[in-house]
Amino acid sequence: MAEFDLVIRGGRVYDGSGSDPFTADVAVTDGKVAEVGKVSGSGRQEYDADGAIVAPGFVDLHTHYDGQATWDSYLQPTSWHGVTTAVMGNCGVGFAPALPTDHDRLIKLMEGVEDIPGVALAEGLSWDWQTFPEFLDALERLPHDVDFATQVPHAALRVRTMGLRAASHEIATDEEMSMMAKLAAEAIEAGALGFSSSRSLNHRSSTGELTPSYRAGVAELVAISKAIGETGKGVLQLVSDLAENDEAEFDLITKMVEASNRPMSVSLTQGGYADRHTKILDLVTTLNERGFAVRGQVAARAIGVILGLECTLNSFMMNPVFKAEIAGLPIPEQARKMADPEMRRRILAAQTDEKDKTIIGGGLIDLYPYMVYLADPPNYEPDLATESIANRAIAEGRTPEEIVYDHMVEAEGKGKLYVTLTNYQDGNLDAVREMLVHPYTVPGLSDGGAHVGTICDGSFPTTLLQYWARDRAYDRIPLEFVIHRQARATAEAVGLLDRGLLKPGYKADINIIDFDKLHLYRPTVSFDLPGNGRRLLQRVDGYKHTFLNGTEIYRDGESTGELLGKLVRGPQGVA
Repeated sequence: MAEFDLVIRGGRVYDGSGSDPFTADVAVTDGKVAEVGKVSGSGRQEYDADGAIVAPGFVDLHTHYDGQATWDSYLQPTSWHGVTTAVMGNCGVGFAPALPTDHDRLIKLMEGVEDIPGVALAEGLSWDWQTFPEFLDALERLPHDVDFATQVPHAALRVRTMGLRAASHEIATDEEMSMMAKLAAEAIEAGALGFSSSRSLNHRSSTGELTPSYRAGVAELVAISKAIGETGKGVLQLVSDLAENDEAEFDLITKMVEASNRPMSVSLTQGGYADRHTKILDLVTTLNERGFAVRGQVAARAIGVILGLECTLNSFMMNPVFKAEIAGLPIPEQARKMADPEMRRRILAAQTDEKDKTIIGGGLIDLYPYMVYLADPPNYEPDLATESIANRAIAEGRTPEEIVYDHMVEAEGKGKLYVTLTNYQDGNLDAVREMLVHPYTVPGLSDGGAHVGTICDGSFPTTLLQYWARDRAYDRIPLEFVIHRQARATAEAVGLLDRGLLKPGYKADINIIDFDKLHLYRPTVSFDLPGNGRRLLQRVDGYKHTFLNGTEIYRDGESTGELLGKLVRGPQGVA
């Protein structure tokens, strides 16, 4: 009789601790790692990992599957990329708590802030909840491919408590602050992993309104933070523009941490002003030196937008001829008509510099100095001097619009372009590396499940392994470091201490990876959301096997049909 449920034999083990790798077997019993080393006992199932990497399942602490998780058992594309735990409810947006009168406003907010089609949300959300505890119960009713956890969003709290006054960005009364604090603490006690808020000008509803949390008063955020702190659990997550000389915003972060004494993460990118990311890192460092657990969430590459006929954005979306004669047609028909020389001439002649800045990325549709063709496989650190549309136009003696036009219509309208938005001010990813290796940062900001027509960054974990640890021409990051950061450090940042390590007693969430064959493909568009809504997806090769609690859930990028993922309620420790 087999001694173990599962034994993985002879792999190169990167155990998640950041220590040097070693060749060993990994045995699993009852969903937990039982032994790591030379395992003499047999397993009911055995896998040969010779020549492959054996690593913990990854924890993605910044996703937006709040809607999708209520109707879809598969948290893809995130679960294609070695992620076995996804944390949603970020950036202060979500769907609970919510009264029936709040539904439309919260849908428009998520549609605008996270570019999730409103029709998909309207059709897909069951709304069989009002309170946050009821929302957690609803999430548990559907089995999932991976574990997931959620946070209570500030915008929903404000709308639930203040109604229309929340959208008008009025200051909450003492009574309203007390109610929000009570509801936040109730959510934490019911199993929310944390509380999230946004103070970014980029976060607007589909009608152009700023997110309700944007101008929330300091007293309100401190009251909520204090109430969460009194529960003795929960984390805080904040995205803010943190503009130059914005000492008040830095002071707010400090006050929230002091009031709660709970772990906190803040979005961290290069951009806005010259030394923005270093200034935020200085604040994070100071708070850690004072004994607080604060982390900067760092993207694995530039945060940018994808443009094309299939996408939310394209360089001709405001063109009068395109809008009148092309935009409403099926994508292949758009491409066919645009390929006609006379239509091409008319559209190019009618091109203007008009933009729709109410859409995230809408101001970037003609940012040709930072726009490149998105090839297959995609190059996420392009040489702008030779690859940008602006410089190619000079070299080829054409206009940027002509080049973009021709790329858009290729492959029946499937051509894509990529514009870097942040983390690429220097024309390279050196600043990203600086942030990734800082002692007080963790990988994050993938936004899996969101920006489905403009961004496809659920592949960030793969970028860490494939690009930063293998392919970059210089300054590569050790593989043991990036695996530690994406598995254990992320788990610790949100209080999930039972995972992210391949050591006895920890959850047997495991990846077997063919490191040499890791390969990211160019994102493609699928029309598979409710209401035929579109979303960008990105496939990958190289993940041979992914296990959740010792059971194989993905094999060579395809689901095995096992839906063992659970809603994780609150912080977790090692039993």
